[in-house]
Amino acid sequence: MAKAIAATGEASSATPQWKQGPERFLNSPQWKQGPERFLNFLKDVRSEMHKVVTPSRQEVQTTTTVVIITVFMFAAYFYLVDTVVGRIMQSLLAWLTH
Repeated sequence: MAKAIAATGEASSATPQWKQGPERFLNSPQWKQGPERFLNFLKDVRSEMHKVVTPSRQEVQTTTTVVIITVFMFAAYFYLVDTVVGRIMQSLLAWLTH
């Protein structure tokens, strides 16, 4: 580590940034912009939240039905594939052992 610091031209006895205390952070330009940026962020959040639309009961029921049907279709598909592959493997193993 000392070699890396010496190679950059900095003194090896320099205090690491994380040990310089909060003054360094509080005096930085990023911190001074912070409250204004934070207030802008909150304004943006508020405007985006006004765009949010709660779905109707009918929409929720419809999408829930679609999800449940899709889950059962995938379950049936994977059951069928698993059964077919399982029987093929059993037949193959029975043929190889005889």
